[in-house]
Amino acid sequence: MSVTRPSSVFSTAISPCRGTFKPSQSYSRSSIGLAPSGKWRNVVLGTRPVSSSGRRVLTTARAEISTAEGTELDAISRLSEIVPDSVIFDDFERFPPKAATVSASLLLGITGLPRAKYHGAIDSALAYGRCNTIQSTPDRLTCFLGKALVNVGAELVKLVPGRVSTEIDARLAYDTPGLIEKVHELLALYDEVGVPRDRLLFKIPATWQGIEAASYLEKEGVQTHVTLVYSFAQAAAASQAGVSVIQLYIGRIRDWARTNTGDKDVDTALQMGQDPGVALATRVYNYVHKNGYKSKLMAAAVRNKQDVFSLLGLDYLVVPVKVLQSLKESKADFGEKYAFEPRLTPSAAKSITFRADESKKWDQVRFTSELGPMAEEMLANGIEGSIAQIKRIEEHFSKIWPPPNV
Repeated sequence: MSVTRPSSVFSTAISPCRGTFKPSQSYSRSSIGLAPSGKWRNVVLGTRPVSSSGRRVLTTARAEISTAEGTELDAISRLSEIVPDSVIFDDFERFPPKAATVSASLLLGITGLPRAKYHGAIDSALAYGRCNTIQSTPDRLTCFLGKALVNVGAELVKLVPGRVSTEIDARLAYDTPGLIEKVHELLALYDEVGVPRDRLLFKIPATWQGIEAASYLEKEGVQTHVTLVYSFAQAAAASQAGVSVIQLYIGRIRDWARTNTGDKDVDTALQMGQDPGVALATRVYNYVHKNGYKSKLMAAAVRNKQDVFSLLGLDYLVVPVKVLQSLKESKADFGEKYAFEPRLTPSAAKSITFRADESKKWDQVRFTSELGPMAEEMLANGIEGSIAQIKRIEEHFSKIWPPPNV
């Protein structure tokens, strides 16, 4: 079983072309993420190679930042919302977050650090009366998990000005009614502690059943955050479903492409000299804006400055603290040669042509047939990894329950 990296508390929600980023880079299967190999093709993706006219639209639509002095971090923050990728609360003072995510991984991080904040929020969850009346041990532990997520989420709402996303139990990833019921349970718990619904998102795996659940919840006015998106089929179906946030994983796609073949979209991107993760994010961004969908896009597993530069203009970029520190320490060069500009813009997206069938309503049969081998594997691995984290935190609860005051 492949277990994914623990998710950041902030995974909801630049430099001119300098340093390690070179606008003349391109990618091949042997070079992605390693070294330049040939000429970088800075194009806007539809469903096929884009004409030179598409490139001119992007250049014309660029929004150069003023020549005022500042850091690279200041500059990129004007083009995309930057989300620190960290589970270490000490990082928050250096990079104040605007949004947050609470998950089983975060709870494990809190319990693993003796002096971590929010220990009290978890302890109080174990004393929650409703959970303690449940006779079944597995059900009681699941109740503790939900209450702990909400208690910590309520604290994070006080910390950030934006929304807090709560991860939904991945054991329900293929159960539409179960996902909806779980979100309703968590909403009731948030209501008990006075957290307004407009401050909340609910993070759901991008299975077909998960997207169906998200669609239902959005129609109820509940904001959803669809995660583990590795294919155009997932993103297109989610955007048609009206989800609030779609989260893609740039670096993980690149990792898969290093050692695997046979995925049509990955192979096409590499043949065009493009990073397959950036190519997918660009294609999805253009699709969303071309069709006027409300979904915001979040790029996670961003590994380096080059990833950041390549995705400027995307709604949210989840960036590692080490990369943020480098951006913060680098003075922005606003000269003509290296002007800051968005790589993705709504106006450029409008000029992109998609196949007619890509804008038709997605159904489960088509979704399954077009998911692709990479997304099938990575989605399954991500769900397994999330379940492993849930089992670990529930096992921890079983060892420390009941607390002294129960």
